[in-house]
Amino acid sequence: MSPEPPKQPGTGGATITTAVPARLDRLPWSRWHWMVVIGLGTVWILDGLEVTVVGNIAGRLSEPGSGLPISSAQVTGTAAALYVAGACVGALFFGWLTDRFGRKKLFLVTLAVYLAATALTAFSLSVWWFFVFRFFTGFGIGGEYAAINSAIDELIPSKFRGRVDLIINGSFWLGAIGGSLLSIVALDTDLFAKNIGWRLTFALGVVLGLVILLVRRNVPESPRWLFIHGRGEEADALVTGVEDKIRTERGGASLPPPAGEITIHQRKSTGFLEIARTVFRSYPRRTTLGLSLFIGQAFLYNAITFGFGAILTTFYDVPTGSTGYYFAVIAAGNFIGPLLLGKLFDTLGRRIMISSTYLLSGVLLFGTAWLFGRGSLTATTLTACWSVVLFFASAGASSAYLTVSEIFPMETRAMAIAFFYAVGTAAGGISGPLIFADLTKSGQVADTVLAFQIGAGLMCAAGLVAVAFAVRAEGRSLEDVARPLSAVTPSG
Repeated sequence: MSPEPPKQPGTGGATITTAVPARLDRLPWSRWHWMVVIGLGTVWILDGLEVTVVGNIAGRLSEPGSGLPISSAQVTGTAAALYVAGACVGALFFGWLTDRFGRKKLFLVTLAVYLAATALTAFSLSVWWFFVFRFFTGFGIGGEYAAINSAIDELIPSKFRGRVDLIINGSFWLGAIGGSLLSIVALDTDLFAKNIGWRLTFALGVVLGLVILLVRRNVPESPRWLFIHGRGEEADALVTGVEDKIRTERGGASLPPPAGEITIHQRKSTGFLEIARTVFRSYPRRTTLGLSLFIGQAFLYNAITFGFGAILTTFYDVPTGSTGYYFAVIAAGNFIGPLLLGKLFDTLGRRIMISSTYLLSGVLLFGTAWLFGRGSLTATTLTACWSVVLFFASAGASSAYLTVSEIFPMETRAMAIAFFYAVGTAAGGISGPLIFADLTKSGQVADTVLAFQIGAGLMCAAGLVAVAFAVRAEGRSLEDVARPLSAVTPSG
């Protein structure tokens, strides 16, 4: 890394040339990368646990003796919408702070917010208390999406970035499986009183979060963030330390040479106006792509997941205490999708895989709606159809996070993730529960079919946008996919 004396107006730092990005991208997979994945990626398991537990225990919370005077509609409608609203606000707030103050500070703060809010939810004695801390639980989780996705993509080598990002985002559904099975135990009144079991589910989330926090303390700051923000020597030393660990792990074997350097003007921060100008004026096609992917997947998931319990109990007489078994099957399909298809996003490429997973899941949901409308499905076969739809949809939805985290410049990464997550999630995640809760609980087959068709149509539309606008980012450095705003244009 070679610093140059001149300062650049408005950047607050020197001009430096560094090979840090290339050095990170050429690293072989190692135990250090596993530490990053476990320390950062496992938080999605907590998110899946949170969302699923609340959906599954809604019926119990609304029963007399639960200790909380709340209706099932308030849990799955109002509380769910507040959780998502909190996630949107948290993503924007913490996304801005992440780009300004660094990835590590914020992924520790956001997890702490989540832990505190979840613990306080367990002590809810009134409806307003439950609502307030569902909002703040979402507030912490939303911040996690911005801080964690940006950190992971900046630390993982380019040839592994797609599959790792997809599997990590897909691990939400491991938490969903745990939440489904945990809710079965929590709803068993032979084991726990009505006013105790549901509280213990939130307490378990706190315990798991504390374990993750212990691992996360060892995850370093992003070297890419460091060298742009005037801490080039620290970035260089950090990467050197990682390289030394990997050489030792490989018995002293040499590492391949880094493929090039980049020259940048160091800066302290990037303003909102520059971020907005970059996203909307410099990359309008990529902005359209990001919005389409997030809105499409949000509506498809809301069409299924927010009403699945009501559909099973209303149309197939499945007992409330047994819906968790069905959702565990659906959640398994969701996790297996990114797990099996993730590598293809790095080999076949982003464009073909993003567009095909979106289009295929949308078409399959249209087929499911048709079969449901004809009365051709049972609770078991409907669950099987959902599982197949979500096998592809989960890979597509995870690729939305991958896409927006790699197609915009380094200085805007966390804020870009936050923006698309907030807009897409607000469109599908706030309006979704309110719209789909009424459709799926009305008891009318036509209303549920309409809910499926809305989700399927928006998913297909997003797939068509991906056909036209998806970026071929597979195997490419982040700096190659989107040139940093701080980069110096070579003369001549």
